[in-house]
Amino acid sequence: MAKGVALGFIETRGNTGAVNAIDAMLKTANVEFVKRVEIGGGYVTALVRGEVGAVRSSVEAGAEAAARVGELVCTNIIPSAHEEVFELLMLNK
Repeated sequence: MAKGVALGFIETRGNTGAVNAIDAMLKTANVEFVKRVEIGGGYVTALVRGEVGAVRSSVEAGAEAAARVGELVCTNIIPSAHEEVFELLMLNK
């Protein structure tokens, strides 16, 4: 994985918010959808990766979209994720 790759996370309660967040993230900036994870209790986490600015813009748009139709739990951006984070999340390509 190249250095400087950012990871963006959006966590929602329910699938509708997550799907709308993913749609907005992908339409807003040049980011790559990584995965959607159901973590139990109705919580869903969506991950994207890309350049820091693109990830930041996409997460902001995704958070707004999720909050409009469902429950936004939290967002997070790791600006320059360490290689081991990708390994932990099984995201190495």
